Amino acid sequence: MKKLVSISDCSKEDILHIVDLAEQFEKNPNPHLLDGKLVATLFFEPSTRTRLSFETAVQRLGGRVIGFSDAATSSSSKGETLHDTIKMVSNYVDLIVMRHPVEGAARYASEITNVPVINAGDGSNQHPTQTMLDLYSIKKTQGTLENLTISMVGDMKYGRTVHSLLMAMRYFNPTYHFVAPPELKLPPQYPEYMRANNIKFDEREDMNSILAETDILYMTRVQQERFTDLVEYEKVKNTYTLRNSMLEGTKDNLRILHPLPRINEIAADVDANPKAYYFEQARNGVFARQAVICSILGLV
Repeated sequence: MKKLVSISDCSKEDILHIVDLAEQFEKNPNPHLLDGKLVATLFFEPSTRTRLSFETAVQRLGGRVIGFSDAATSSSSKGETLHDTIKMVSNYVDLIVMRHPVEGAARYASEITNVPVINAGDGSNQHPTQTMLDLYSIKKTQGTLENLTISMVGDMKYGRTVHSLLMAMRYFNPTYHFVAPPELKLPPQYPEYMRANNIKFDEREDMNSILAETDILYMTRVQQERFTDLVEYEKVKNTYTLRNSMLEGTKDNLRILHPLPRINEIAADVDANPKAYYFEQARNGVFARQAVICSILGLV
């Protein structure tokens, strides 16, 4: 890979390579492969885990980071275009990591620079490095990526982590349950994609109906920042809350993932359950992003 803009850019071999590399970096997280390299983290949208895990990954690899965590502190607040920002930053660094609220912004950035670009989230479109850490987390907890039942609950409409993961798993024969209120159902292009790729799936509104057969339960928050009508947000924000008592009778291998931050979709009493894996999942982000960075720069 010379860039990572969309998970659709990745072959099955690419995905397995990153998952295997992430395992190696977890065993040896400080190999200093980025000595002398400089990485720009351009976050036009707020982030905690993604930005900090990228910066941790770079620094553990011996590289250095420049950039910004708030567009208000950059020249875009003065009216500078994305084109000019990318062109300017490209003069200084070996790699650009970018989060932007506009869908397609990362693709556009990759087309106007010779510096490799990693998409750290573009609107409600894609979040491919989150998907890589999700895949690594699934492989670690299940021992395989093949033939799993994955249930996704919450925001299927705007959930870019959902969109990326459902595309990445096309190589591994998953069965999907998508649980959402009608207002937050998958956009039509994703059911079309799954039918075209022979991915088994259904859409429903009842979370309890899928728990007993699920291997990976992927909870998501309802994202207020994606709504233009706050009345609609208020109507759906508390639709689903996973509680510890609901996990009785579930499979022993069930693991609960969440891209975080959570609001109220996972109750605090779930945290002590050994099936809760979302904080370990966030830790895995460092190793997966180390793998992506080094792969794109041709260092491994």
